[in-house]
Amino acid sequence: MTNDDFVLITGTANLMLAKAVGKNLKKEVLETAKRFADGEIRIKIPKTVRGKRVFILQPTCPPVNNNLMELLFMIDAARRASATEITAVIPYFGYSRQDRKEQPRVPISVALVADLIEHSGASRVVTVDIHSEQQQGFIKIPWDNLYASYSLVPVLKRTFTPIKSGLVIASPDKNGVPRATAYARLLNAESVAIVYKERDIKTENVSQALELIGDVKGKEVLLVDDMIDTAGTLVGAVELLQKKGAKSISAAVTHGLFSPPALQRINDSLLKEVYVTDTINIDGQKLAGKIKVVSVAKLLAEAIKCIYTGESISKKLFP
Repeated sequence: MTNDDFVLITGTANLMLAKAVGKNLKKEVLETAKRFADGEIRIKIPKTVRGKRVFILQPTCPPVNNNLMELLFMIDAARRASATEITAVIPYFGYSRQDRKEQPRVPISVALVADLIEHSGASRVVTVDIHSEQQQGFIKIPWDNLYASYSLVPVLKRTFTPIKSGLVIASPDKNGVPRATAYARLLNAESVAIVYKERDIKTENVSQALELIGDVKGKEVLLVDDMIDTAGTLVGAVELLQKKGAKSISAAVTHGLFSPPALQRINDSLLKEVYVTDTINIDGQKLAGKIKVVSVAKLLAEAIKCIYTGESISKKLFP
């Protein structure tokens, strides 16, 4: 792979991660996004992309709509500039939680967003720990979903491998069981535990965690999940695990949204540490206390290499 045959471009969503990916690839990352005086987005790719393969690095994290529009405009600009192939690398895929009709008269928002990305001209999509993997079927272009465990597990091993009292991997809900099982295998954990909770049909609010499936008494527990938003689910699971006798509780999460009052909840909880990746840019204030950031730059760089060279992503990047 030569540096002249492909182009990396980015918007404003996570410039630090984009530059880290470029550093791993020994490749300049072209910044494309500015604003007009009235606030409208202005995209201009500063160098030619004619006949080249373009990789666009842009999570659609908060502010979701601004970052999504930047992504769509970058795809359109690359297509109109005669790029031969356009890969949208979207570490965090906004609207991914709205993936089915849970009640009447609501949209399936993630399906519409995926459709917009495809019809803007993207040739391929790359994500990290999408909320539900069946979303890859919403569009006809290739969609590679990477696992943050590639980046997180080596760091977690340094912390949890020496544990002698027994490590338990816990999922804060039943939907995360496959993830918890995968982490348990990769970390040679003793067992898996599942927090069971119910949704109130009348109010549509998630109730507090009701019961725990699995034994955590006297054990070190690592909660794993795909995202932290307000941290209500995570902290509710921590409270139940503590009641069930867990010795200590940490968490490993892919996407750190940290919507208020997440940080307050985490700092007030019995969580020992929270490992989170940099799919979403985390400002310096949020790095204080219990939050430990692990970069996915190498993971994304390796995926880009695989796509460009035709190597198997699953053989190289799926632990």
